Amino acid sequence: MQKKPKVIVTRRWPEPVEQRLLASFDAELNTADEPMPASALQSAMQAADALCPTVSDKITEQIIDVEGARAKIIGNYGVGFNHIDIDAAKDAGIVVTNTPEVLTDCTADLAMTLLLMAARRAGEGERHVRHDEWTGWRPTHMMGTKVTGKTLGLIGFGRIAGAMAHKAHFGFGMRILFHDPYPPAVEVANKFGAIQCDSVEDVLRRSDFVSLHCPGGNETYHLLNAERIGEMQPHAFLINTARGDVVDQVALEQALRKGHIAGAGLDVYEGEPAVPKGLRELENVVVLPHLGSATMETRVAMGMRVVDNLEAYFADRAPRDRIV
Repeated sequence: MQKKPKVIVTRRWPEPVEQRLLASFDAELNTADEPMPASALQSAMQAADALCPTVSDKITEQIIDVEGARAKIIGNYGVGFNHIDIDAAKDAGIVVTNTPEVLTDCTADLAMTLLLMAARRAGEGERHVRHDEWTGWRPTHMMGTKVTGKTLGLIGFGRIAGAMAHKAHFGFGMRILFHDPYPPAVEVANKFGAIQCDSVEDVLRRSDFVSLHCPGGNETYHLLNAERIGEMQPHAFLINTARGDVVDQVALEQALRKGHIAGAGLDVYEGEPAVPKGLRELENVVVLPHLGSATMETRVAMGMRVVDNLEAYFADRAPRDRIV
């Protein structure tokens, strides 16, 4: 009988996916669900034919180029891959795959959740009730911002942004603006009546709500810095379900404290799982723990997509979601 490929998984995955991994491979699961230090990731590269990290694992050049590395494929659990040194993987001849498409709707759902929560002060209101501070309905209590009919600006217009545009335009009658250096086909934008802007700044100046949908990495590091946040309208809200390092968190906190913008809804942070105390203290910020794809249906689908890619690779077929 042919020996099954050895696969090491860095965190717990949904049970149906783990069962499929155990059936298809010689799979080593992380039953403790504790983050693996760099030394353990290096050992995994030496011991396994495939390493399956998540977006919270930093797969650096030092991990990829560890002496005696055996792994030939990195099956990433997540669509983003800026936590993996892609150039090092390419130089080492290691295949890298991700999990696009299957998390589009749920991440867009969460972006709309953050938008609505921030606009209608939902997080603040729930705390008000839980802390027994609510004294009853009154006309001026906790007034928020209307969403229906407002302008939504999208920075990046990939799959998730397109799904959010659909929900916002057809569900809430929102006008859609966007900027993307690699814009979609005209017919895609036209479905939502989306207007392409020439620059990030143009989107920021014209939008009531700004939602980020660009990849992380060097090219977008602190794309939303103090200067650009300063271009937003005082009544506007910033929503981020993309990557934490796209936003300068110090500049964002200052803008929120000084009333330069009205609020923010955040699901991702630079240096996760750390969230700056200053942001956590602010009532006009909704903070969630990276829940964009966190539904059972999506997390299972993501894992199954990884397994599909691994099975294709070890059967000498082209993995569907190969990055390099």
